[in-house]
Amino acid sequence: MLIGKPALLINEMQKFVVDPAYAGFPALAKQVVERRIAEKISALAAAFRKAGAPIFHAPVRGRPDRIDIKGNSLITALSLKGQPIPPGDPRLDYVDGCEAQEGDIEINRTSGIIAMYGTPIDAMMRRMGVETVVVAGVSTNVGVPGNVIMAEEMGYHVVVPEDCIAGTDPDTHRIILEGQIKMLARIVQSEDIIAALAA
Repeated sequence: MLIGKPALLINEMQKFVVDPAYAGFPALAKQVVERRIAEKISALAAAFRKAGAPIFHAPVRGRPDRIDIKGNSLITALSLKGQPIPPGDPRLDYVDGCEAQEGDIEINRTSGIIAMYGTPIDAMMRRMGVETVVVAGVSTNVGVPGNVIMAEEMGYHVVVPEDCIAGTDPDTHRIILEGQIKMLARIVQSEDIIAALAA
């Protein structure tokens, strides 16, 4: 399952994305809470740290002027509505359990929807000898399949812990997993990866 050196990529587990008190997409935040993915990602990250395997956090922390965002899709057009979140705002923080810890790698991006594209993640992983990328976080609708596709295209083996991702609703989650992601990545449960790391 974990071929060669693995790395964990945690996508956008931030309050303004997945905390029901702040999230712009309430249905996604509801699924994150109901599926308890923050708790499961926390346990998975702890296993990666114990194994000495790298963890990449991929938050979005936009420029206040938003000059690098183009409203060429529904999701980017929606992100241009309303006021930008200023630097240092607590809404940009990670949700409880998914905070970056000492030794973790944070790759902040100001725009774009795919962390594996247009960021230093690929170059850093290659320098570190990573062969398998484990993708966790949100969302099954956009960010997770986007990162899976990019990682696979870049030549990595990709593993998706199904209990560490969430979409806007259970049906969409299932359809994207079964109709798309399973063609590109191995779909497992986080306990399978934790056991593999321990072994």
